[in-house]
Amino acid sequence: MDFFSILSENRIKKAYKDGEFDNLPGYGKPLPFDDLSSVPENLRMAYRIMKNAGFTDEENQMKKEMLTIEDLIKQCEDQEEKKALQKKLNEKMIRFNSMMSKRRQNTNSSLFKNYEEKINNKLF
Repeated sequence: MDFFSILSENRIKKAYKDGEFDNLPGYGKPLPFDDLSSVPENLRMAYRIMKNAGFTDEENQMKKEMLTIEDLIKQCEDQEEKKALQKKLNEKMIRFNSMMSKRRQNTNSSLFKNYEEKINNKLF
């Protein structure tokens, strides 16, 4: 052990003996269940940090779905199917933006979408 580990261990032991941990919220109660059993052990801390920072699986799944729909739109040649895909993409974007606004995060996705459309129009 290095000096800082020994020092921190000693301070924790002293605080425990002095009763500084006795009045903490949730003292004596089991920890809340956080199911990360399907995540490999070496990645659990990263998942927990991301979850605490507000990133969720639902958000990532929504982004993947939007990217997939965008790719389908680019490959689609049938105008009716393209309109249906665009409508589906718009619905996903509205749901994603509302989910992000509930967390008080700004997405600016419409600005990037308009910029991407302008670039695509110039390229094609």
